Amino acid sequence: MKIVFRKDVISAAVAPLMSGVSTKMTLTATEGILIEASLPNVCVMTTYDIEKGVRITIEADVIEAGSAIVSASKFNQIVRVMDGDITLTVDDRNCATIVSGRSSHTMTALPAKDFPEIPRLTSTQGFVAPQRIVRGMMAKCLYAMGVNDQRPVLNGLFFSVKGGKLHMVSCDSFKMATCATEADIYGLEADLAVEDTRFILPNKSVSELYKLLNDKAEEAVVTVYTSRKNIIFVMGELTFFSKLIEGEYIDYNRIILRNHRITVYADRESVISALEHAALITEEKVAGSVRSHVRLEVQGSVLKISATSGTGSAYDEVAIVHEGDDLVIAFNNRYLIDSIRACSADRIKISMSSPLSSINIEPADDDTNVEDLFMLLPVRMKD
Repeated sequence: MKIVFRKDVISAAVAPLMSGVSTKMTLTATEGILIEASLPNVCVMTTYDIEKGVRITIEADVIEAGSAIVSASKFNQIVRVMDGDITLTVDDRNCATIVSGRSSHTMTALPAKDFPEIPRLTSTQGFVAPQRIVRGMMAKCLYAMGVNDQRPVLNGLFFSVKGGKLHMVSCDSFKMATCATEADIYGLEADLAVEDTRFILPNKSVSELYKLLNDKAEEAVVTVYTSRKNIIFVMGELTFFSKLIEGEYIDYNRIILRNHRITVYADRESVISALEHAALITEEKVAGSVRSHVRLEVQGSVLKISATSGTGSAYDEVAIVHEGDDLVIAFNNRYLIDSIRACSADRIKISMSSPLSSINIEPADDDTNVEDLFMLLPVRMKD
């Protein structure tokens, strides 16, 4: 196999491919890039770590067709430091030579047959959606996904598509994020309606997919193909595929409290700024542990935010509009910051009832096309 790559083309291709490279070092082939070259100018490159993978098709000058697996990390490093066109040659003894100008590198390749079998990357079920919408909603839910939760379905992001509405939910034992948006979502073919679709994408796959989606171009779309165990996201010449978490997602609507007695309206950035000041105390290690809770006191038209440790204290006040009783409540400060930051609105609405009941954080201004809600459980105050 012999291929000549343009430096800018191969550099742009290798970066997303690293999302599918294994870091567990259990199977050597999963640490590499499967390169398949076809005459006269097609090169397909794939990485797959058994759980998730990336495939990209690029143009290259294919002098001799063939296929092989090269080390992803080494190939990435070599490509980055070389200038000009890059020539990759793999001989019959699986010796890979990479040449650019007067520079050359050699490394051992693996035969293509050693690459793990990837899922079938076609399906008759799925939908098409704007990339910026999908990525924007994922950004609001990333922080609330479970990590090593005993309930496997919580270790990922729940997607639901019904008609023209896309819904995402993430949840762990302390926090929840739910987002729903009316968007230009349509079937795989123009004359096909969008079928009701539900799936749970694992948290590691969510993090990698988020990096690959394009939220800059208004016209950029992602085509999603679904099957019982796998999911495929196609973005132009780039394909991201992943296994799914099997099982029914929790009935999240049942655990969201809707009839709170106290409502607070506040400027989002002012609240975040005060909580970040408190983080200097709540995230400080004291006697080997971290005192992470922040105290909120709702009193009249003021929200008092404070934190105390053995080495100091922090205090801030934020102007609010307040309906209902006064209240003192405490939270894990980092969880509270993440929840409020996820609510992308200038003014937020915080609904609460008691020191031990969950709160809801929502945009204060109604938007008929967007339904966002972020729920957080308080912590029991020790002082």
